[in-house]
Amino acid sequence: MKPLIYIVEDHVVIRDGVRQYLELSGYEVREFGDLASTKKALRTETPDLLIQDVMLPDGDGFMFIKELKEEKDIPVIFMTARIEESDRILGFELGADDYVTKPFSPKELMMRVQAVLRRTSTPPSDTYYIGDEVLTFDQGTHQAHINGELMNLTAAEWRVLEYLIENLNQLCTREDILKYCFDYTYESYERVVDTHIKNIRAKLGGGDWIETIRGYGYRFLGSPKKDVAE
Repeated sequence: MKPLIYIVEDHVVIRDGVRQYLELSGYEVREFGDLASTKKALRTETPDLLIQDVMLPDGDGFMFIKELKEEKDIPVIFMTARIEESDRILGFELGADDYVTKPFSPKELMMRVQAVLRRTSTPPSDTYYIGDEVLTFDQGTHQAHINGELMNLTAAEWRVLEYLIENLNQLCTREDILKYCFDYTYESYERVVDTHIKNIRAKLGGGDWIETIRGYGYRFLGSPKKDVAE
């Protein structure tokens, strides 16, 4: 299932922009322009993450999160024009997992979203399926098997595949892969990512494990659950 994210932001342009970027990255999104509609939605479902503005037409986002945290332990990223150090400190004291100030880079926001979800989610399954294809990925033994056969992955290929799996069904840009797997971000090195992906695909065999998002990057499509025909 796709992670569900709530955006609570009264500025329509900002809200729509963040929603579109999140959906492109593989998340399910609900958007709200005020606290009243957010509270109503929270009565029937619990998101995996809440991106919360502070200054809203019907109340204060800080107070809303303070009250919410007393009932539900939902990861929160404040997204606000309140830039003072005292506001940041208050946000974290209220239980925020991160604090982003406006104006912000959508790409940076996505990286922060991914980081928070990685910290707060359960570890990914070590078995994945695409049709009849089976991939086992064991971080303990540092071994991966495709249909029972050991994959002879290089250290770099392991890091790339591990990062894609950790961000299951989410867009991983070439820049992100370079940063998190190799600790450099130069554009001239982005072809290196493509080469590693090509080699990983060859070792994975015939299944469509990795989707290319043209112009952006890649997404791992393996499912932790096997589809069983009725």
